[in-house]
Amino acid sequence: MPDSTALPAIRHALASDAASIAECVAAAYSPYIERIGKPPGPMLDSYDEIIRDHRVFVVDGDEGIIGVLVLIEKGSGLLLDNIAVRPSRQRTGIGQRLMARAEAEGRRLGHAHLDLYTHQSMMENIALYARRGYEEIERRIERGYPRVYMRKRL
Repeated sequence: MPDSTALPAIRHALASDAASIAECVAAAYSPYIERIGKPPGPMLDSYDEIIRDHRVFVVDGDEGIIGVLVLIEKGSGLLLDNIAVRPSRQRTGIGQRLMARAEAEGRRLGHAHLDLYTHQSMMENIALYARRGYEEIERRIERGYPRVYMRKRL
């Protein structure tokens, strides 16, 4: 992994970032359309609303926003609703830094755990989250997507 001091900073998203966030998310999730049979849920979200209503962090690069993190406070804890990195910037440490930021935000906000979900067919994501200490807690269908919910104690 590259030296983290050489990586672009993580910052809070601005309302003006919505279109670039949507582009980053589309680029990151498009490879899964064939596997799932339809666009993944994050590709359908309104990022104007998400920026307004939730905690959104981004990483900037030459091609606009190259990384996105969406956190949603729920009564039961903090949900990592979306994490996306442009394919051209994957495997450069950005995703790991965004995951670490999500966990740090959860601790900062006083939550005992961080929840996340992924589509059940995204086995590589499930394995990645398990390596980071997340445990599967539930499987359910939401908005027509079979999801695997995972939790990490903070």
